[in-house]
Amino acid sequence: MNHSNHEPQRVTTTDPAHLYQAYKRARNKEKLYVLIARSLLLVLFLGSWECAGRLKWIDVFLFSYPSKILRLLYDKAVDGSLFPHIGVTVAETIAGFVLGTLCGLILATLIWWSPFLAKVLDPYLVVLNSLPKVALGPLFIVALGSGILSIIATILSITVIITTLVIYTAFKEVDPNYVKVVRIFGATRTQSFLKVILPASFPAIISTLKVNVGLAWVGVIVGEFLVAKEGLGYLIIYGFQVFNFTLVISSLFIIAAVATIMYQIVAYIESRIVKKR
Repeated sequence: MNHSNHEPQRVTTTDPAHLYQAYKRARNKEKLYVLIARSLLLVLFLGSWECAGRLKWIDVFLFSYPSKILRLLYDKAVDGSLFPHIGVTVAETIAGFVLGTLCGLILATLIWWSPFLAKVLDPYLVVLNSLPKVALGPLFIVALGSGILSIIATILSITVIITTLVIYTAFKEVDPNYVKVVRIFGATRTQSFLKVILPASFPAIISTLKVNVGLAWVGVIVGEFLVAKEGLGYLIIYGFQVFNFTLVISSLFIIAAVATIMYQIVAYIESRIVKKR
């Protein structure tokens, strides 16, 4: 007797759309868990810091505590003295970040284009990368004056060389077979670069952008330490001079917040590029 018609059949879902939706739901759930964990960690840190400050477990003169910092930021925001400093530093950082990335990309392209130039410049790039960039600050001040140009130069000294090295390395690591294929179809060297080398190096370029966010902030703060009469770096130095360490930590909070925003913008650009590829 045939009982095959009465046996339960196992259903296996192989619909690509259904599998994609399941993957997307799992991905969104993971992102939610990560966000919750990050938020709890931040709340735990700030809460512990607040309690330690109010209960005098730490020296509040040196380390302050969150509510005191927020009160200072609120007062300075209300009297209008905070925003000019933020505006100056953010403008300098963005200018140095963009110029450093563009200059590094252009220099990496020139080195890739000319193997002879790459051999000539290689030891100089290594030496320049190893130099302590902070030590160059006084030279920039003497050469360019105690203004925004010396601050931008400090940022460029930190970002350009590392950008050049990372992107040039990415250019060299592109599979040469890709280039051979397009050359077989008659592509010129320029077309090979634009259609193969550059697109294949996008991940490295995006990674360099992420690194340059932090490096640009290092450069601008170092520059402002040396020459600025306004900006967040100036507030940090001023806070140390008058022993207002709450002002110092408040400035660091603002730097961390704006740097995070810049990093998220770069991450968003990365996600858009990945979706298009």
